[in-house]
Order: sequence, then C-alpha cells, then structure tokens
Amino acid sequence: MAAIIDRLNTQEDFELARAAQRRIASALDRSSAVNIAIVEDGIVTSPHSSMLRLPSTALHLLADMLGALAEGKSVTIMPKDLDITTQQAALFLNVSRPYLIRLLEDGKIAYHKVGAHRRIRFEDVIQYKEERQKRSSEALQQLVDQAQELGLGY
Repeated sequence: MAAIIDRLNTQEDFELARAAQRRIASALDRSSAVNIAIVEDGIVTSPHSSMLRLPSTALHLLADMLGALAEGKSVTIMPKDLDITTQQAALFLNVSRPYLIRLLEDGKIAYHKVGAHRRIRFEDVIQYKEERQKRSSEALQQLVDQAQELGLGY
C-alpha cells in the first residue's frame, strides 16, 4: 500500500496546507500529543465523538507532509517493509536504473528475486540513502576541516 499525493492545484490549497502545518507544528511544540477535532460542514455533532487524539509521531508526519505540499512538492507515503521494483528504488535514490543494478550486484543494497525480477525492501533503500548522506556529510566536514587547517577560510 502506498499513498501518493500529487502537487496541490490552487493557491487556496497551498495556503490551507501551510496554515495547517504551522498550527500542528505549534501545537507539537507545546505538547507531546494533540487532540484534533473533526468538523463536518462547520457543524460539530458531538464534541466528544469528533475529537481524535493522535500520537506525536503521526502528527509530525502530517506536519511534514503538509509542509512539503505547501512548497509545491509531491508526497508519497509507503510502509518500510514494502517491496519495490528496481525502477522505483532508482527514482527514490535519484540514480539511473543501471547504476542501481550495479549497487545490487555489488551487495551494497540487499535484494531478492521474484521470478526473474529483482525486488528490494524499501527499508533497505532508505538505509542505503541515509548511509550515503552520512558519508557525504563526513567527507564535506573533512574538506572544511582541511580548509581551516590550511587557512583557506574567509
């Protein structure tokens, strides 16, 4: 199961998403869990039945999603244990499919076969991406440190 929310279409939708994201983030700054009221057509049928208490992790996810949508980005929500195709993994990593196949064959990302097709656990793709970002950050920090040692800073 994956949910894809394409870009918002109207300026009103952008503003609604931005305002909702700010309200949720503000509420989370003050509390670990937040109650949300469901109001249909401006009418609260019963104050107790329309209240939802959501865990903070779900609200953080909702706030992040609304923030991305307000910035004009598309959002995809996928369970980590989902198997994805090599094309989907390549798109997520922003690499070519042949490059991804090389990563798989070199053992840098685990995969399994379904018939003749390779499938990758989305969780493994996320882990590879996080490790790649960590290595990039460490390499950049080393360059900054070397530049400071050499007196090349501004």
